[in-house]
Amino acid sequence: MKQNRKITHAFRLLDEILTQHTASPLSLNPHKTFATSFVELGSSIAEKTCDIQLINSLSNTLERMLRAMLHNFPENIFWDFDFIVSSMLKQALVAEASAVSFVESFGDKIVSLMELFGSQSEIRFRYVHDFIFGFDWAKWVQNEAQTRAVIEPFSLTFLDCLISKGKGILQLIRVGDARYHQLREQCYRNPFCFSREPEDEQRLLTYLAAQQLIPVPAWNWNARPVWNKPFHQLREQLSLKLNIPKNS
Repeated sequence: MKQNRKITHAFRLLDEILTQHTASPLSLNPHKTFATSFVELGSSIAEKTCDIQLINSLSNTLERMLRAMLHNFPENIFWDFDFIVSSMLKQALVAEASAVSFVESFGDKIVSLMELFGSQSEIRFRYVHDFIFGFDWAKWVQNEAQTRAVIEPFSLTFLDCLISKGKGILQLIRVGDARYHQLREQCYRNPFCFSREPEDEQRLLTYLAAQQLIPVPAWNWNARPVWNKPFHQLREQLSLKLNIPKNS
């Protein structure tokens, strides 16, 4: 009983960290307003494993991930963690004796990604959405579907590929690439043809979620990721339909 209270406290701390940053941790779930709490996610973890060392490692790693996201993506809007937690746990259980080492490695890679792509980097993307909701993964799979279709959105393989991509983008920025150029101070990078100002981002993603056009429904613990739809083109088309301003 005492151990259960300790576990609950660890996950409640994560909720407190998030609510200190935003009083409204929104979900992209069409049927909910707010993201699943970390206390609820902790309960879901406890239903799958009674390994206290693994549970503690998961809560500690989630804290590192959350702090890295908040620091590097302070304007992020949607905070659905269900599927990334589910995926991390599933992969850890498959690792068996190496479960804790897997979780720590997973956390290291997520923190690296946040630092590479976020507001403290020369890349300076504004949101975690393209990563958490699988747009980056779907595009990556489509580029080489025969070999990549079996690779899951939060596998270490894909995380390593994103880290490599981020390092490559930084190199392009530093040599003055035409596409990936140096940004003005306090300006976010937007490679899309439509605005990604917060109100526009929220409206477009909410519409896509309602139409079941999100590659990874990250609000669903048992999500079934989909890569084989033209998500990039659909976002552009729907931005026009919704009269979202063009990227200036």
